[in-house]
Amino acid sequence: MDVVYGVLVVLHLLGWAMVFGGVLAGLRKATLTPGALHGVLTALLTGLVLVGLASSGVAGQAPDHVKIAVKLVVALVVTALVVVGHRQPRRVTRGYLGAIAGLTALNVAVAVLWR
Repeated sequence: MDVVYGVLVVLHLLGWAMVFGGVLAGLRKATLTPGALHGVLTALLTGLVLVGLASSGVAGQAPDHVKIAVKLVVALVVTALVVVGHRQPRRVTRGYLGAIAGLTALNVAVAVLWR
């Protein structure tokens, strides 16, 4: 089961990388790439599955619920921004994309640095 957990962690980080890369790729023309939408949905789904597995004891230690709550709130805000930007492309500006990129970097930083 450790292999499954590890694969899910890799998919989760790749999802966030897709969001970050999609936003950076769209900065020049102020557009949101379809990869950002797929990436945020991948990251959100795999994150929820990872928390479920960690809560069941597969990860070897209990998850930090405050950290998970912070990451979930940030992930939901990023998801909302990406979905709205995907449905209403005229709302997307460079500042809008910067907010998505910044919150994505914050979410990864919380995951890595919060111990």
